[in-house]
Amino acid sequence: MNSSTNLTASTPAEISALTDLRQKLASTSEKTQLQLIADVGNQGEAGLTTLMGFLLARQAETGDRSEPMTQNLLKPDLVMGKAYQILQAANTPQTQEFLQTHFPEGVVPLQSPTQIDYRPLQKLLVEQNWQAADQLTLQKLCELAGTAAIQRKWIYFTEVEQLPASDLHIINALWLVHSEGRFGFSVQREVWLSVGKNWDKLWTKIGWKSENNWTRYPQEFTWNLTAPPGHLPLSNQLRGVRVIASLLSHPAWTS
Repeated sequence: MNSSTNLTASTPAEISALTDLRQKLASTSEKTQLQLIADVGNQGEAGLTTLMGFLLARQAETGDRSEPMTQNLLKPDLVMGKAYQILQAANTPQTQEFLQTHFPEGVVPLQSPTQIDYRPLQKLLVEQNWQAADQLTLQKLCELAGTAAIQRKWIYFTEVEQLPASDLHIINALWLVHSEGRFGFSVQREVWLSVGKNWDKLWTKIGWKSENNWTRYPQEFTWNLTAPPGHLPLSNQLRGVRVIASLLSHPAWTS
């Protein structure tokens, strides 16, 4: 262990727990890994210490994630995201100092050529404030589209086609990594492709429509992780499918 790791795992018991966690995480599915991380986080101070050591080790294994590398954004580490959320929610002096020192911008690279600040969106998603995050996502898309979109507070499908892939990757990665892989544009795209690009089937599959009735905003949407995969972020279907069709067909997901 390096000196940084020793700051968070110094006793024989802590080192043993961290080693045991690494071994279990290496031999189980991602779903089981997420549950294991949650269980460790419920073990009080010792569990938090173990998670800090785990994050440092995982960071060393995956390399420097501070640069906006496409591979890091297309396949964000969901397990790191879960551990980060637990430590952030613990809100102890030790966990806050640790995160500020080693993960000041979270576990998703946020640097964008457009210079748009995605930290507020990250904060809402880490806190699992899904409805506010959904609203802010639309705001960020409008910022990307330009002044006219900001003023009207929604975007045209022709504007979607011009959105930079780098920023769509960031927004999508934030949703993915902080929803255990359940939410995000790429998840919606996977569901859309799985139903043969049939919109009516998609609406039902992701919970935006029940029989012939549109899900009413906001009370009928599910603002937690029990929602169907792809349920969030939302898109206003009252204006038709051209915006979401452009979004799910964007080169960002195939380039």
